[in-house]
Amino acid sequence: MKSRFFFSTAGLLLGTLFFALSLTPSLIPREGVTQGVISGIALAAGYGVGVFLEWLWGFLELPFGSPRLQRLLRWIAGGICGLLVIGFLWRASHWQNAVRALMGLEPAPGVRVITVAAVAAAVFLVFLLLAKLFRHLFYFVSGRLERRAPRRISAILGLLVVAGLFWAAINDVLLTAALKRVDRIYQQLDANVVPDMATPTDPMKAGSAESLVRWQDMGHQGRRYLALGPTAKDIAEVTGIADDPIRVYVGLNAAETPAQRAQLALEELKRVGGFERSYLILITPTGTGWVDPGAINAIEYLLRGDVASVAGQYSYLPSPISLMTEDAYGRETAEALFHSIYGYWHRLPRQTRPKLYLFGLSLGALNSDRSFDFYDIVDDPFHGALWTGPPFRSDTWREVTAKRDPGSPAWLPQFRGGAMVRFGNHFGGYDKGSVPWGHFRIAYLQHGSDPIVFFDPAAAYRRPAWMRAPRARDVSSDLQWYPIVTMLQLAMDMHAGVAPMGFGHSYAPADYVDAWYHLVEPGGWDDAKLKLLEKNLLKWNPR
Repeated sequence: MKSRFFFSTAGLLLGTLFFALSLTPSLIPREGVTQGVISGIALAAGYGVGVFLEWLWGFLELPFGSPRLQRLLRWIAGGICGLLVIGFLWRASHWQNAVRALMGLEPAPGVRVITVAAVAAAVFLVFLLLAKLFRHLFYFVSGRLERRAPRRISAILGLLVVAGLFWAAINDVLLTAALKRVDRIYQQLDANVVPDMATPTDPMKAGSAESLVRWQDMGHQGRRYLALGPTAKDIAEVTGIADDPIRVYVGLNAAETPAQRAQLALEELKRVGGFERSYLILITPTGTGWVDPGAINAIEYLLRGDVASVAGQYSYLPSPISLMTEDAYGRETAEALFHSIYGYWHRLPRQTRPKLYLFGLSLGALNSDRSFDFYDIVDDPFHGALWTGPPFRSDTWREVTAKRDPGSPAWLPQFRGGAMVRFGNHFGGYDKGSVPWGHFRIAYLQHGSDPIVFFDPAAAYRRPAWMRAPRARDVSSDLQWYPIVTMLQLAMDMHAGVAPMGFGHSYAPADYVDAWYHLVEPGGWDDAKLKLLEKNLLKWNPR
């Protein structure tokens, strides 16, 4: 339908429909501004699709019908879309509170219609102005080229030139400037030394005066990881007897290259007696260098302190930004650390060397998975891995989930009866294997409501497998799949969604206790002691 107005009629109709659908629930509850942003993006996306369909209809020279019929159809479609927006706005509060109830949150006030509308309109107008600018530049460039080349070739060349200009402006100017600003902020945070985290005085502690790694070179998250862990006394309050756990961390400033930092980590781990413990945990941190205290504290308690852990920083940026800018560097660092630690461990006598496990959360899980090749360890494998909240790009996770046993859900799959790989969350799962769990074990800890795990660009055109029945208990039954819109909702959940501990991408200490307990199977624990441990771990600050 052709329109005499500044706006495309088909674009407005489809954009309004997308706006209404964006008010439906997704994995994470949304507040007013966040809802406004996603609704504005959905409105722009729908408008763009409508404009394209309108152009395609004309390009194919299909009839538009009489002006009277066009007006009638426009009023009917507009009325339906208007009713949808009103109805969906009325239901939006119910949908969001239903998601909040699943996560144990108190009901929130009604959706702030004015806030949502204002933010959505602003976001839509930004995209619309960019699209108008793109179109005018395209006509200008292609018009100049048409003087020297055929019309269709000029159109193609003009499209490529303007697309290149936009990409350069966004990527090389706006994005680069934003990333530099973010980089400076997080670099300053990483260098910040909190007064209550003094340099260790024990010579056998990493970061002490005798350490191979200087305290100031640990980075902010490294110093927190080393300074805020439980002592033998803390652990003994729950277990009765314990050792001081060993922790080693090598920050970005400790050496120039990943290989040098990996070798430094190995030498420091040897110096403090890490290979003399019964267990060794090789940790790949998140993008900021953060090691989840709930994860490492849980295994240190379960093993009564008879454990050493080592981690190497590859970035100080948040995982989503690090994934965009330092993806290869994170993998390179994880590979270097694995080959350094595993290479030394592999040469030790099997009877006396510690049991070796890998751990990673979020981007750390992705890079931990990438740090080794199964063919390199098949003759002498390490003992297992715990990968928490693995991003949807994780190769092993994708393959195992896709090839899961028939009848098992995508959000808690079973793979080959659970002989090697098992999945779990706060509703259980690790004990559901139909065959015994072997000596080499991989455990995935993932919430059904974690958008980092379950986002998939393909959700733009097909329904994700995890939305099929039966659903995870923390996923709303009101969540439905809509083309394009659902993908946008999940993307917003992934980047701006915040869930309470134990849901979404926030993993609680109790989650880790269950995962580590089934993976490692430490002796001397029963249900009562495990519950006491879970309660005790809550006193440790999770961030």
